[in-house]
Amino acid sequence: MAAYLYLLVLAALACVGRGASSAADTACTEITVNKSYSCEGLGLTEIPDQLPTTTEILDFSFNLLPTLENLTFSKLNRLLYLDLTRCQISWVYEGAFHNNPRLHTIVLTGNLLLFLSDTAFVGPQALRQLVLTQTGISRLSFIPMTNLANLDTLILGSNHISSLQLPPSFPTRNLRYLDFQMNNIRTITAEDVSVLQKTSNLTLIFKGNDFLYIEPGAFRSSFFSVDFGGCINIPGILAGMQNSSTRTLWLGTFNDVEKESYLSPDSLQGLCKVTVQDLYLQLRHFESLNAATFHCMTQLRKLDLTHTHLSALPAGIGGMTALTELVLNENSLEHLCNASAAAFPALTHLRLRGNVRRLRLGSGCLQGAPRLQHLDLSHSRIDSSECCSQALRGLGALRYLNLSYNSQLHVGDLLFREGANLEVLDVAFTQLHISTSEGPFRNLHLLQVLNLSSSQVNSSIPHLFQGLEKLMVLDISRNILESGIMPKSKLLQQLTNLEVLILASCELTAIDGQAFHSLKRLRHVDLRHNKLTTVSADAFSHLKSIYLNFAHNRIQIISRDKLVSLPNHSVINLSYNPLQCTCSNIGLITWYKENLDKIEDPEETTCSEPKSLAGAQLSTVTVYCGISTMGIIAAVLGILFCVAIFIWSACSFRRRYQQI
Repeated sequence: MAAYLYLLVLAALACVGRGASSAADTACTEITVNKSYSCEGLGLTEIPDQLPTTTEILDFSFNLLPTLENLTFSKLNRLLYLDLTRCQISWVYEGAFHNNPRLHTIVLTGNLLLFLSDTAFVGPQALRQLVLTQTGISRLSFIPMTNLANLDTLILGSNHISSLQLPPSFPTRNLRYLDFQMNNIRTITAEDVSVLQKTSNLTLIFKGNDFLYIEPGAFRSSFFSVDFGGCINIPGILAGMQNSSTRTLWLGTFNDVEKESYLSPDSLQGLCKVTVQDLYLQLRHFESLNAATFHCMTQLRKLDLTHTHLSALPAGIGGMTALTELVLNENSLEHLCNASAAAFPALTHLRLRGNVRRLRLGSGCLQGAPRLQHLDLSHSRIDSSECCSQALRGLGALRYLNLSYNSQLHVGDLLFREGANLEVLDVAFTQLHISTSEGPFRNLHLLQVLNLSSSQVNSSIPHLFQGLEKLMVLDISRNILESGIMPKSKLLQQLTNLEVLILASCELTAIDGQAFHSLKRLRHVDLRHNKLTTVSADAFSHLKSIYLNFAHNRIQIISRDKLVSLPNHSVINLSYNPLQCTCSNIGLITWYKENLDKIEDPEETTCSEPKSLAGAQLSTVTVYCGISTMGIIAAVLGILFCVAIFIWSACSFRRRYQQI
């Protein structure tokens, strides 16, 4: 009988243990103390009692909650945001959110809704965002409109809606974002969307719907943005948009429908009856591109022709005096002159990124756009034997120039002779051959950011950075510095305003103690992926604060003296170094534990030696150096034993002497 009772007790303890383990496995993660929690994917079938009543944000996605009732969230009366994505919800009964008056966002994505009570969303006093993506809705009348008057965002994407008959009770007072993308809407009449005339600055998404007919003038309103991305019937769409205005109009398409995205010469003529500022035509293919194609674009401020298979913009484009931004990314222009810059005299931004063919710069191709401030020619396989003053002639207003990820640029004297106003220059991952002994940037007195990463720049040129008095950010990572040492030289002395210096992957083995002493404003130094064996703290001792990244070097031992000389307000990253956790490094270990607020990435700051501690975080390691407590006790006992032997010997000798 006793044995039977013992087995029952063991079984009970095992069940308790399993219950505790199960509870631990399903505990929600606290994101913000007492306010934000994530219960994502825990297989829960109800709201855990452990969640405090102060919870404001709850991610309960990917759990099992087939029905929502009036008691489901009753304890969380301070809830503001609720994510119920893919919880297999089918039924939402009346008053499901009755006890959540502060709730402003409900996400029901991926739930196949079979029933929504007429008062399903009653309770929240100011429900603003309702997400019903992929919920199987086929008609708008299925959605109860009670208590949705304050809605500013309604997302109904990826459903089965085929008719856009918006009811008179449709919330329009505060509506700012309405998403119908990837549905089955084929036709739209003026009556269907007449309620939208009460809105202003609305973003309307119809992306991915295959429209057959839109009644002309149906969208007679003022929009912020309208997106018909991936829709084929462009003339029909523009007819429906006539007499309307929008800041942004998306008529582009996607890769998977590219074969059906051809535009005829007359496809865009409907733009003449629509007021548009920014027009996006990505991935469209023009059957015949000529000056007449742009006839109705004279009011445009921005035109995006990304990946539209262009080899050149046609000559004779006229009237586009308002255009300030032109995007020609991922096309096949042979020459920079093919951008026809003279047709856009007000142009301030030109992006010609990722040109498929090798782009030739030519001479003075952009002179017709003297107001140009931002020029991006990156990823365009440019190979210039004389860069870049002639190519950029007439661009005295230029402030941003991106020449990164090209082939090679040869600089004879000055990189850009008219670059007095240039503030950002990016030549990363482009071979930069400098044949002058003077600084090729010496006339760029306003330059603030210079990126020379992986440019194979010759750092032995003594005046390489001459003239860059305003420079704040310098990236020379992945360039090999001479002899692998950062010396005290004239290379950086003129950069008196420098704040950020990136020297990652430069194969540095050492840093001179005076290397950065002329840089009084330095606050961020990146020395990752080098071959440094110690922290050169002396080089930064003159600063009040500094961020130092020594990750991925070869540092094993750092003396405490080196670390103490760091500025008081400093942050240091020592991760991924082969740090020794032995008595020879006790100075680092002691300092490290005393200054955890100065450490970045402590999880990856680990020991490499001894092998018994390999992989252990430095903050958790305790190294015993000197005599331990047991050693002290043993030593004391040894001394006492020796004293006892001495006394016994003395006494024994005295007795023998007295007998004589």
